[in-house]
Amino acid sequence: MNTIVGMQGQQPVVEIGTVNPEQEKYRKAWDQSRYRLCSPGEQTVPLMLMHMPLTAESELLDFGCGTGRAARLVHRTVGCQVTMLDFVRSCLDDSVRSYLREHPETMRFQLVDLERPIPYHAAFGICADVMEHIPQEKVERVLANILKSANCVWFQISTVPDHLGSLIDETLHVTVQPHDWWKAELERLGGVIRYEQQNEGSSIFYVSAWSSSQEVLDSGRVNLDHQKKREQMTHNIAQGWQTIHPCEVVDDEVMLVGGGWSINEQIDTIRSLRAKGAKLVTFNNAYAWCLEHDLRPSATIVMDGREFNHRFVKPVVEDCKYLICSQVHPAVLEGLPKDQTFLWHDADKSTFDLLDAQYGEGNYFAIPGGSTVFLRSIPLMRMLGYHKFHVFGVDSCVDPTTHHHHGYPQPENDHKWILPVTLNHGRVFHCQPWMICQAQEFQGLIQQMGELFELEIYGDGLLRHILVTAANTPLDLTKEA
Repeated sequence: MNTIVGMQGQQPVVEIGTVNPEQEKYRKAWDQSRYRLCSPGEQTVPLMLMHMPLTAESELLDFGCGTGRAARLVHRTVGCQVTMLDFVRSCLDDSVRSYLREHPETMRFQLVDLERPIPYHAAFGICADVMEHIPQEKVERVLANILKSANCVWFQISTVPDHLGSLIDETLHVTVQPHDWWKAELERLGGVIRYEQQNEGSSIFYVSAWSSSQEVLDSGRVNLDHQKKREQMTHNIAQGWQTIHPCEVVDDEVMLVGGGWSINEQIDTIRSLRAKGAKLVTFNNAYAWCLEHDLRPSATIVMDGREFNHRFVKPVVEDCKYLICSQVHPAVLEGLPKDQTFLWHDADKSTFDLLDAQYGEGNYFAIPGGSTVFLRSIPLMRMLGYHKFHVFGVDSCVDPTTHHHHGYPQPENDHKWILPVTLNHGRVFHCQPWMICQAQEFQGLIQQMGELFELEIYGDGLLRHILVTAANTPLDLTKEA
C-alpha cells in the first residue's frame, strides 16, 4: 500500500510502496541539465486552456509532471488547485520547488506511480509527453488509471523516437506509435475524444471517459452554447436573408482591418490604399473605428454569436455590405438593410441538418477556417473572388509596451490571461490564449491555402512575424514564462 512518509511544503507526500524499475532510469535522466531544457507540457498549455474550461475553483492533476513548469504555468494563469504527480522526486525544477513553497494551499507534488491505481481524483488532468515513456505492455493500464482519476484529460504524446536517451545510454521513448494507434487505444478504453490534433512528431487528444462532462466540454470550446447556436441559426436562416455564393476571381485589392492595437500606427497606410481604390473590409468593432477616422467600409464581417456584437454593425452605412455569419445573435441583424446583407455559414457539420432543411441538401456554401473571424474572412473573401489582401490590426498579440489588446476600448477582452510565446528566432510575444490559437491556426491556413491568395500583414505583431520568418515553425512558450 501507499503510505504517507513525509511532507512537501505543507502537503503530504505519498511514497511508492513498490519500486518501479523505470524509476532509476529517470533519476539519472533528471540529473542531466540538457534533459530539462525543453518542457513540452509547458508549450501545450495555451492550446489546452482554449479547450479546457478551467476556473479558479477547478482542480487539475498533472500526470507525470516532470519539471513542473506546465503545472506552474496553469496555476499562474488560472489560479486553480493543481496536484503534480510523478514517480521521481528529483524531476522538479528548483524554481518550481520554490513556487510550491510559496503556494502551499493550492499547489502540491505527490510521488505516484501511474502504473498503479492513482489515489487522487479531479475534474481535469494533463498528461504531456508521458505516454511514450510507458512500456507498451503497460500502456493500457496507465491510460485506464489516468482516465479513472480525471473526468477530462489533455494528452500530448510524442510519436517519434527520443533523442536524449543517449545522455544515459538508455531508450526513453519505449512506445513509439502513430496518431491513429493512440486514438484507438483511448477509444478502446471508453475514452470520448473531444478534440484531436496530429502534428509532426506528436499528437494531442482531449479525452473524456465521463459522458456527464459533455456540457462542460462544449461550453469550454466555444463562446456560444451549441444549442443556443442552433436556435440562433434556425431563426436567422428563416428570415429570407441573401446568402453568399462563389464568384469569379477579380484582381481588386482588399484591406482586411481588425481591431488589434497596431491599427493606430497604420492609419496613413490604410488611407493611402483606400484612396488608390482598395476595398476596405472590417471585422467586428474595427467597423466603428474606421467610421470614426472617416474611412467608409466596403464591407464588414461578424461571426461571434454573442449578443453584444450588435453594436459592431451600427450605424448602418449606405452601400456597405454586411457579411454576417448565420450563428450570430438575431440582434446583430436587426435594422440591417436586406439588399446590403448576406448570410454565410461556418463549416460546422453538426449544423448542416439545419441548412439542409432550409436550403435543400448541399444547396449552400459553408466557409471553412479557424476559430476567429479573421481566419474565416480569407476563405470567405476568396470565395467571393478576391485573392489580394492587405491585413491591418490582426496582431494576435498584445501591445508589448501597454499590453493593450485592441486599438480602442473593448471591455469584453479585458482581464483575460496573457501568456508569453517565442518564435524560432527568439522574438517573444505576449498573447491572450485565443490569440495563440489564432496564430497556430494561421500557420495551418497558410500551409493549406497559401497558394490561393496573396497576403501582406502590416504592423509588428505575431502574425506578421510568423508570415515573414516562421510559417512552418511551432510556437513555443518562452522559458521566462
